[in-house]
Amino acid sequence: MSKVEEFEELRPLLFSIAYRILGSVSEAEDAVQETWLRFDGSSTRPTSTKAFLSAAVTRISIDVLRSARVRREEYVGPWFPEPLLNDPYQDPARAVELADSVSMAALLLLERLSPLERAVFLLREVFAFGFDEVAAAVGRSEAACRQLLVRARRHMEDGRPRFAADRQERQELATRFFDALKNGDVGGLQNLLAADVQMVGDGGGKAPQLARAIVGAENVARLLGTGYPWLVRIGVSLESHEVNGQPGAIFRDRDGKVLHTMVLDVLDGQIQTIRSVINPDKLGHIGAVADAWAVDREVKHVRRQSNTAGA
Repeated sequence: MSKVEEFEELRPLLFSIAYRILGSVSEAEDAVQETWLRFDGSSTRPTSTKAFLSAAVTRISIDVLRSARVRREEYVGPWFPEPLLNDPYQDPARAVELADSVSMAALLLLERLSPLERAVFLLREVFAFGFDEVAAAVGRSEAACRQLLVRARRHMEDGRPRFAADRQERQELATRFFDALKNGDVGGLQNLLAADVQMVGDGGGKAPQLARAIVGAENVARLLGTGYPWLVRIGVSLESHEVNGQPGAIFRDRDGKVLHTMVLDVLDGQIQTIRSVINPDKLGHIGAVADAWAVDREVKHVRRQSNTAGA
């Protein structure tokens, strides 16, 4: 195969590694492109193209993550990964590990790890690389990588959520949730939520967002059930879609532009956490992005008009 053909065959794997290290679609795509430039610029063909490219994209991603961590410390409000609608890399033998590691909850847990711990954990536990390959990718000895993995496993196990529901059960619950949301059914929503459910949004200071997390089934159900009908009145719609391998939805304005995504964490037959990404900088890879501020102003205007008419 030519260099281009070899690279394109491995592109899905390279993106999946980079995205799990970085939590950003745009940064992962940039890391993959930089990997290609290094590969294309190399005068010698590596013994293993997969090992060479995997090591290159890992090292590039680690460097990007180190600088990104500084920016995230100054981030306005909660920080969430960029939503991923479809993971391009599929390996039936690693299907469970790939699905678990791309969820919003897992990616947020990975933020607890150092960049090296994160890379070692992902390469070994998710992509099943040998310790020799992991060591070559991160530039450490095999013994050091084993120690990094022990620490990473400990951090992950301390906070790892257990999603007991199977895929079909999660999807059925999500269908009921979004049906209740469309109907403004507060009681129906509340029945699907865990008592201590949390709803959190990531606007990054660039879009309207919740001032703080909304906690409790009654509070979350009331906010969603009474708020969404107003969005419908100005043409907002929702499209059910898996987000990061979990049940979720894409919300669009009347012109079909992306307003925000929503993803549901399901455990023991109830929704435990609802996460929304509304920061426009994190939505551009999905499609044209809506003006969330304009949508917010229009909703407030319609509500004022309704209140005035009612008076």
